[in-house]
Amino acid sequence: MEKDFKFNLNTKVAEELEVYSEILKKDPSTILNEALELYFEYEQKKLLEKNLEDENAMTNLNYDEFWDGVDL
Repeated sequence: MEKDFKFNLNTKVAEELEVYSEILKKDPSTILNEALELYFEYEQKKLLEKNLEDENAMTNLNYDEFWDGVDL
């Protein structure tokens, strides 16, 4: 399902989008879609890495933390 979004691009980005559209012979919306797909993949990868780091931080105990409170 496609939705129409209204947003404002700053002047520099709008000009670059126009230039690349002409150079690549692509519609500006195609360029934006491709760029956003790459951006979302990048952000998803960062989130997954952060979640993994957070999970590891909770499970990786040092020697003293692991044995703290254990009576042998």
